[in-house]
Amino acid sequence: MKKFPALYSLLFYDIGFCDTAESWQINFQDPATPIMEGIINLHHDLMFFVLTILVFVTWMLIRTMWFFEYSQNEISSNSTHGVLIEIVWTTTPALILLIIAIPSFSLLYAMDEVISPTITIKTLGHQWFWSYEYSDYLKSEYEPINFDSYMVPEEDLVKGQLRLLEVDNRMVVPINTHLRIIVSATDVLHSWAVPSLGIKCDAVPGRLNQTSLFIKREGLYYGQCSEICGVNHGFMPIVVEAVRLPNYVAWLSSKFDSI
Repeated sequence: MKKFPALYSLLFYDIGFCDTAESWQINFQDPATPIMEGIINLHHDLMFFVLTILVFVTWMLIRTMWFFEYSQNEISSNSTHGVLIEIVWTTTPALILLIIAIPSFSLLYAMDEVISPTITIKTLGHQWFWSYEYSDYLKSEYEPINFDSYMVPEEDLVKGQLRLLEVDNRMVVPINTHLRIIVSATDVLHSWAVPSLGIKCDAVPGRLNQTSLFIKREGLYYGQCSEICGVNHGFMPIVVEAVRLPNYVAWLSSKFDSI
């Protein structure tokens, strides 16, 4: 291990660097990509409108029930309609939706954009595990680096590892690098989803879907298959390990040394 300090850091990551759900968590996980930051910001902006509308509608209902209660208003109103209020409650929601649409479309465009990827990684969903292929690096037999990633059984977990989330082979990627992830499946529908990275990409047999990644900080990022794919759907976790470029190069060297 002293010969490969990068591998030591890969195998014995502090649990504090892990991005995973916590007990009683009701908020988002900490963002690690610009896309996830945009999703959280959009959520907060929408919540402003949602809470404003909630308070206003609640106030209107309470006011209506109070002032139009039978004992205070024995003679009912003969009004059937009002032009002004009809215009207000038609145009106001339209304007709110227009204001919401602008950042929404901007974020959707950013999510679909793939910016000159430095590394391309193919991920395939199987019943019930994931496999990864680093197509940019060829071994001596002109075969790309590829490996399967299975969930670590509960009886094999060591102290600090997370139940139902640990895998035997993590997908290791460098930080501050534009990555392209190509997602597909070999049997049934799967979905490659990692909350902290803001990614949820369907894995469809016979079809290649792609998404982009730009991770801003080191850490372990946990995800799971998000498409019901069979009896062991809940037992095919995803672990993305983001490391500095020297550690990533050391990990690649270890893969070539194992040939």
